[in-house]
Amino acid sequence: MLLRETVIQALYSLAVNKLRSWLTIMGVAVGVFSIIAVMTALDAIDKSVESGLTSLGANTFQIQKNPATVFGGGHSRNVLANRKDITYKQAQLFRKNMASEARTIGFIIYSPANQAKYANLATNPDVTMQGADENFSLSNGYTIATGRNLSENDIRSARNTAVLGGEVAATLFPTGENPLNKFIKVNGEIYTIIGVFEKKGAAFGQSQDNFVLIPITRYLDHINEKSSLSITVEALSRKEYQLTIDRAIGAMRLARGLTVKDANDFEIRTNESLIDSFKDIKLAIGTGAFIISFMALLTAGVGIMNIMLVSVTERTREIGIRKSVGAPRRTILRQFLLESFFLSLAGGVIGVLAGIIAGNAVAWKFNLPPIFPWVWITVSMLVCSGIGMAFGLFPAWKAANLNPVEALRPK
Repeated sequence: MLLRETVIQALYSLAVNKLRSWLTIMGVAVGVFSIIAVMTALDAIDKSVESGLTSLGANTFQIQKNPATVFGGGHSRNVLANRKDITYKQAQLFRKNMASEARTIGFIIYSPANQAKYANLATNPDVTMQGADENFSLSNGYTIATGRNLSENDIRSARNTAVLGGEVAATLFPTGENPLNKFIKVNGEIYTIIGVFEKKGAAFGQSQDNFVLIPITRYLDHINEKSSLSITVEALSRKEYQLTIDRAIGAMRLARGLTVKDANDFEIRTNESLIDSFKDIKLAIGTGAFIISFMALLTAGVGIMNIMLVSVTERTREIGIRKSVGAPRRTILRQFLLESFFLSLAGGVIGVLAGIIAGNAVAWKFNLPPIFPWVWITVSMLVCSGIGMAFGLFPAWKAANLNPVEALRPK
C-alpha cells in the first residue's frame, strides 16, 4: 500500500472514533500547554526585566534595608524582619562619608496606594507617593518635561512642592492645561506643582510614571517618619564602579554603627543582582514546569498506548481480513504507528497554540511584542512525536503480528 493511502487510512480510523481521539489529543495538549505557556511567560518577564533595569541608570547602585527579592538570597525572614530602618540621619552621615567617592548620592522613600486630586479630577488610588532629594532625577534616569526639579531649598525648607510623574499629570490635566503652579491634594495634604517628568513607560509590568514626588523632609515630617530610606549612588565611572560599591559598604556600616563582628544589615541592589535573582527564579519555575509537563506527557503516552491497544482489539477482524488478502506486516505496523503519531502530534500543535496565547497574555500585560519560544516549541513537538511513536510501537507491533486465522475465527 502506498504511504499516502496508509496515511488516509490512519486518519479515517481516527475520525471514526472522534470522542476517543479528542480525549487522547487533549491529554497530550495539556502537557505541552503547560511548558509552552510558562516558558513564553518567563521570556516576557525576562524581556521586561532587561528593559526595566534602566531605572537605576548607568554606573548606579542602590542601598536599601531589604533585598529586592528574598528568593534564593540566603536570608531568613526572621533576620530581615529584625533589621532596623535606614534613617534620614544615617543617610546624611553616609553621604558625608562618601561625598568625594561618588558622582551623585540620592535619597528616596515611598508609600504606595495614594490618590491625587485636582479640581474635580482624581487618579486611581494606586499612585506612589515618593519623598526624595534634589538628586532623584539624576539617580533614577528621569528627565524634566516642564517646570523644574526639586531644589536644595525645597529639601532644606520641607516645602509643599511636588513634581508629577507623566501618568499622573496626564490624568489630572487631560486637556493639556499647564500644570505648573497648580495645587493638588494627596491624602489631605496640598502641594504646589513645580514640574512634570517625561514618561519612562513600564518596568516589570508596573508603570514608572504613576507617582508624585515631594521633598524627602516634607515626606518624613507629614507622611511617615518611620519608613526606611533607600540610597542611590552613582559611581564616578564604570571603572570605579566595584570600588565604589566596596567603599559604600564600609561607609554604610559606619553610618549604621556596626562593629567588625556584625554582619551587614542592609542590601546592595545592582542591575546585575536583579538579573541574577530573576535567573534563579526563572530556572526554578522552568524546571518545575518541565517536570510537570514531562509527567503529563508520560501519562498522555500511556493513554495513547491504552487507546491503541483497545483499537487493535476492536479491529482484530479488520486486521485479519487485510492480512488474508495480502497486506504485509509493515503496512499494518505503519498504519497503527501513524495513528498514534497523529494523535500525539495533534495534541502537541493544540498545546503549542494554546500555550503561546496564554503566555503572550503576560507579554501583553508588560506591553511587549508577541513572543514565540521557538526552542521550546521545537523541543515540545519533537517530544510529542517521540512519545507518539514510542507508546504506539507495541500496539502497532501487536497488530502487525496477529495471526490472520486467529483474527478471523468467530468469537
